[in-house]
Amino acid sequence: MNINRGGSRHPDKGPEEYFTGVVRFETLFEATEPSRVHGASVTFKPGSRTAWHTHPLGQTLIVTAGSGLVQPWGKPARKIQSGDVVQCPPGEKIGMAPRQTRQ
Repeated sequence: MNINRGGSRHPDKGPEEYFTGVVRFETLFEATEPSRVHGASVTFKPGSRTAWHTHPLGQTLIVTAGSGLVQPWGKPARKIQSGDVVQCPPGEKIGMAPRQTRQ
């Protein structure tokens, strides 16, 4: 068993080839054989978004805070909020953005 303590991980800036704007990317765990599952926490500042992308094996998004939009390529954007779980099928092209806050 391995315990990766909160506060022991160091978030990075989201890579520019995958994100636009201010995005914090923190790897929570890596896949260990035979598993292929890995997890990350991604935090978006208003005005940030992902690039259009796919995941060959699909992707599960767990919205832990805030709200935003997720959009499959060629379809309308859908609102997501804290507590939602989004399951994207293998190969589906998606984009995501946080909901803009009003001032």
